[in-house]
Amino acid sequence: MRETAEELDELQALLDRSLAGSTAHLRSIVVGRTITAAQLTQILTGMCTLALSTVTATGEPRISGADGHFLHGRWHFGTARTAAKARHLAARPAASVAHMRGEDLGVFTHGTVEILNPADGEPAADWPELLAYFQDFYGADAFDWDEEVVYYRLHPHWMTVFAPDVAKLLPA
Repeated sequence: MRETAEELDELQALLDRSLAGSTAHLRSIVVGRTITAAQLTQILTGMCTLALSTVTATGEPRISGADGHFLHGRWHFGTARTAAKARHLAARPAASVAHMRGEDLGVFTHGTVEILNPADGEPAADWPELLAYFQDFYGADAFDWDEEVVYYRLHPHWMTVFAPDVAKLLPA
């Protein structure tokens, strides 16, 4: 868990707002089967496979996989600078991600991406810290970190969690 108390409060407020503003159908599924922000950050450690949804220039949806890392209450993910999803996100930064573990966990997020290490321009202020994390996770020599990969942070405006049995998910 890398979240500060303030980041946990912001994440909890987002989860609460999102659920309160959801449809009656979604609330009938999730209410009583969700978890707190603190519990979520204990569960979402390491790499979490994401289904990432972007949109083409003609408005067609596209979904692909991405390695997701939940850091500081936000999803972070990367791809090759030449990938279709990188072109989509550069032109249309709205994205949705889902992380699911069978029927035990579903984390669904909608938001807007921020490019953390643009090819031209200044990287995000916290890019050195995040780069150190990614290099530790994947290996410092796994990529040409300046030229080959682009990383994103998803700034969520909506997020909900389905977790019917939190005891199955929390570390022992």
